[in-house]
Amino acid sequence: MKLYRPDEIEKRSFEIITQEIGDIELDAKVAPIVKRVIHTTADFDYLHNLCFSENVINIALEAIKKGVDIVTDTKMALSGINKAALAKAGGKAYCYMADEDVARKAKEQNSTRASVSMEKAAELDKPLIFAIGNAPTALIKLDELIKSNKIKPVLIIGVPVGFVNVVESKELIMKSGVPYIVARGRKGGSNVAAAIVNALLYMAYPRES
Repeated sequence: MKLYRPDEIEKRSFEIITQEIGDIELDAKVAPIVKRVIHTTADFDYLHNLCFSENVINIALEAIKKGVDIVTDTKMALSGINKAALAKAGGKAYCYMADEDVARKAKEQNSTRASVSMEKAAELDKPLIFAIGNAPTALIKLDELIKSNKIKPVLIIGVPVGFVNVVESKELIMKSGVPYIVARGRKGGSNVAAAIVNALLYMAYPRES
């Protein structure tokens, strides 16, 4: 068994992923995202269940280079995003799940913190990318906010994982008219949401090899 240096591990991992993908042809613009998600999860099902709206990569990269902010539904996704890359154009990342006002309002409304977090994000009144990896209620609320013209996201990354309303909430986003990257079906997670964000960041600002 060969031992790799830390700086070699990711490079070798992506070489293995490319080899195992084999003859499956990926669009050049989505390939870095699909491969990074596979790298994060070791799950090749993402070759087939990641869905991209038309021109979404160009839209996302342009927004990132203009300093778009990102809202997540978990601290885990927030912690996984490369803040240094995001900050290159002045972008910031937010998660409101632990905010006291969000917890209080969720209890008053008999709602979820994720849903109320999306309402709070809508008050920012600025271009936003939403990276949702855990809560389908966040996607459902975003769909409501879009339909009521209270928010128009630059992009929704919809990859919550689970069994209750997960599949349905993702389908809502794919029909919302907003640019999306969605993991169709039950699979996903906060790590997947962060991986997609980071893939876009590295496409916008390539790292030194």
